Amino acid sequence: MFTVYVLYSKYYNKIYIGQTSDIDKRIAEHNAGLSGYTKRYIPWEIILTEEFETRSQSMKREKELKSERGRRFIWELLSGGVR
Repeated sequence: MFTVYVLYSKYYNKIYIGQTSDIDKRIAEHNAGLSGYTKRYIPWEIILTEEFETRSQSMKREKELKSERGRRFIWELLSGGVR
């Protein structure tokens, strides 16, 4: 199983989109400062996860969320506009 996830740093008002096969380990790495971009914006909280059977499916969804339309969806989700 592969998971696409969106993290939010409330303090810095930043989002991060990624995918992994071990969500618990990956979130711990982000919050421990072990990832390049995310270490500057700790702490992170999970705001969205989606599971997929294959890595290729999760990579496709990650790419969609990283698009302008996908980021707009995430910001709307954060503002309470998406249900």
